[in-house]
Amino acid sequence: MDKNTTQHSLLDRLKAHAASESIPMHMPGHKRNTALLGTDLPYNIDITEIDGFDNLHGASGILNEYMEEITEFYGTERSFYLVNGSTCGILAGIRAATKRGGKIAIGRNCHKSVYHAIELFGLEAVYLMPEMDEAFGIHGGISTASIADTLKKNPDTQLVVLTSPTYEGVVSDIATIAEICHAQGIPLMVDEAHGSHFNYSEHFPTSATALGADIVIQSLHKTLPSLTMTSLAHLTGDLIRPEELARQLAIFESSSPSYVLMASIDRCFRLLRDEGEQLFENYNKRLTDFSEKMEQLQHLKVLCHGNDSSAAHPNFFDFDQGKILIAAQGTGLTGQKLSEMLRSEYHIEMEMAYGDHALAMTSVCDTDAAMDALVDALLAIDGTLDSLNGEHSPNDGTLFFALPEKQCEIWQALESEKVDFPIENAIGQTAAEYVWAYPPGIPLLVPGEWIRDGFVRQIHTLLEKGTKVYSNADGLPKNIRIMRQEILAQ
Repeated sequence: MDKNTTQHSLLDRLKAHAASESIPMHMPGHKRNTALLGTDLPYNIDITEIDGFDNLHGASGILNEYMEEITEFYGTERSFYLVNGSTCGILAGIRAATKRGGKIAIGRNCHKSVYHAIELFGLEAVYLMPEMDEAFGIHGGISTASIADTLKKNPDTQLVVLTSPTYEGVVSDIATIAEICHAQGIPLMVDEAHGSHFNYSEHFPTSATALGADIVIQSLHKTLPSLTMTSLAHLTGDLIRPEELARQLAIFESSSPSYVLMASIDRCFRLLRDEGEQLFENYNKRLTDFSEKMEQLQHLKVLCHGNDSSAAHPNFFDFDQGKILIAAQGTGLTGQKLSEMLRSEYHIEMEMAYGDHALAMTSVCDTDAAMDALVDALLAIDGTLDSLNGEHSPNDGTLFFALPEKQCEIWQALESEKVDFPIENAIGQTAAEYVWAYPPGIPLLVPGEWIRDGFVRQIHTLLEKGTKVYSNADGLPKNIRIMRQEILAQ
């Protein structure tokens, strides 16, 4: 590739076009009319696929060159811009790797978009249950033994899909898992949405792009300086045809991709390629300092920071130190209450709160002042907890769950006759809708799964602790949609 062709960023090209005398007789309808619309939004650089700006779904010009730069830097077979978030990459990747009605093995803690792919393509799902971390009541990694055992029992599996890192930062042994999959000719897809920063620093776990995963999906916007909905899809190896993944992306991604978002992807990449080493050194120092100061905590705990270490979590293969999961278990606080205190008293908005946990997401863009503010707030709150005398509470206030028994496939449950049923009477029935907490968007119950009393208790506990729990029919906490049993019995 001629390096001179990409010396100008996409943003530079868009600004130059905006400054030209070109009259826009094309979409979008705002026509870059800032005299009418103002400049609060980037109308000037929001264009469509006009001459000189290529076409994402058939790229042969500048967009192809920008994506080739990323491919070369990441060492992948092909890398693709995503402007519909990681969801479109997950849908496209699963469709490219499976045949309709085929079998897929997935981590039960996968994002709901993986389940939507199973539903859309009529796939048979085999679940891989992550190991459980009893200390914090969260999911650990997917064990290599469970992968090997599942594929031995299901040799007709067409694809394995895992989430690594998890929302809380837990990383699985992707290299070994890839070897196990490839020994049977089965591709591995890794949802690395929360690990897009792994490619840029040795202070973080190694990216799945370098560990043998065949498809890796990354959300740039989650942990790197890029606008919301910007992601990347990476292809490595030769088990998935690049042209098939590209074809599926054209189906699941907008045919009118935002140039503003694509410029954000390009700008993010250039910044980290050129200045990433120093930015990540500074970032690592902030996290190291944070962890040292967390040793002063007497009541709150921070996962793998402060007095908690990875040694206390034997089923973690690795951990992303950029995730700050605070456990308030036994303090009298819920995660939601802790999050509300941080917001109202210290002006700190957390990423997520559920059960007894609150999660802070960090990145290279956090400032020293921001990290210091989080430290000061946590130490101050921790110092008030003596008087609360909270008793140790069970882990049913978390997203910790056992694998429900599958009665039928997802699509069969969704296409069956359904009825709304009081949740208290639904034990022993079969779910006909999804139930999930968002964030992180992991289904607590999937259509076709048997409803157990433990699930009902878990829902009540989560709701009591302020966690937002959703269902498709929006009947919670009173009702849940189930299959008519006579339909299931046929």
